[in-house]
Amino acid sequence: MYSNQPNQQYAHLAWHETMELHELTAFQSNQLMLFKMVHDDVKDPQLHALYLEAIKGTEQNLKELLQFYPLAPQGTRAHVNEADKTAFYAGLLLGFAKTAVRSYAIGITETATPKLRETLQKQLNAGIALHAKVYYFMLERGLYPSYDLPKLLAGDVATANKALSL
Repeated sequence: MYSNQPNQQYAHLAWHETMELHELTAFQSNQLMLFKMVHDDVKDPQLHALYLEAIKGTEQNLKELLQFYPLAPQGTRAHVNEADKTAFYAGLLLGFAKTAVRSYAIGITETATPKLRETLQKQLNAGIALHAKVYYFMLERGLYPSYDLPKLLAGDVATANKALSL
């Protein structure tokens, strides 16, 4: 039910904010796993401390975001136990491709040199193509159930909890 009352409470999150919640949770979960896998390889003490700060902050972010999952519009969530890391690696690549597309789109708006604009457009198109390939790879294998909101959100919760438990 629509209301022009800004403080009215609804029984669930709006669909669009649920999808943003999903995007933020999935992105941060994958990054947290990566940070935890590589932080011991960072030898510079100051950079290592920054990695630890990022890990701690991202863990807190995920804990706070997970509190909103029970307010998602519908669905049940089941814990998924996966032994291989295909979903993680695919999600990492998908996040990279998505971020690259956004970065190139922004970069193009700042170019004044025609040859640079042409180069960025070529690279943007390649990034879009890569994103599509990775997305369909994940969709076909059930790793990104984008048409099934309950499964999508259940995957977010499982991945975030896995990242937090590392």
